[in-house]
Amino acid sequence: MRRTWLIFTQAVTIALAVLFVVATLKPDWLGRGTVARPDIVSITESLTPERPAGGGPVLVVSYAAAAQRAAPAVVSISASRPPPQHPGLNDPLFRYFFGDQLRRFQQPQVGLGSGVIVSAEGYLLTNHHVIDGAADVEVMLSDGRRAQARIVGSDPETDLAVLRIELDDLPTVA
Repeated sequence: MRRTWLIFTQAVTIALAVLFVVATLKPDWLGRGTVARPDIVSITESLTPERPAGGGPVLVVSYAAAAQRAAPAVVSISASRPPPQHPGLNDPLFRYFFGDQLRRFQQPQVGLGSGVIVSAEGYLLTNHHVIDGAADVEVMLSDGRRAQARIVGSDPETDLAVLRIELDDLPTVA
């Protein structure tokens, strides 16, 4: 009885391992169909009349429709950080030797990045490194509007950040 149980558990373990590998590497073999969503732009491949020397059809993939639909929801982000505190800024000897070069240590650092508006309530996604350590974050929309953004959350491990702006009639991407 114990030997039968051992063979059964090993067979189940191997079957689950094979199922996991197939589901991970070749999910289409399992016959799971995809559900088409109406809010998402579908990308289709079109045949061109030109054929290569081998005789097969040439497939051209165009993302023009998806890019055109998403473009209004793409924003530019300007994040300013306070100037770094250099230890020699208050040292008279340091000031004597480096004089005017100290000004670059006293200016705020400004970084630029991009993001995407994902919610009509004003939530947008960007990268963590764009807003890391920022004291002031400004968002510029493609229609020319500007707004101060509030950092909702940020994850350095995945390099993802969520911001929120307070504007009406925001374009969103599905």
